[in-house]
Amino acid sequence: MNVELPLVLVVALVGYFGIKLMRPPTWLIVVLLLGGFLLADTFLAPAIESGTRTGVDVVNGTTK
Repeated sequence: MNVELPLVLVVALVGYFGIKLMRPPTWLIVVLLLGGFLLADTFLAPAIESGTRTGVDVVNGTTK
């Protein structure tokens, strides 16, 4: 029996439990950055970019 687990899910779980259980060490920050690069290749990339741009616009007060 084979179980397949996407690398993005593994990186997300390591990041979540790492932040939850300890203050973030350097290696955890690198893992989370790697997770961001992995998400950029998924179907979620346009939604993440749109949400980030909207959040920046709200903070800057440039929303219409």
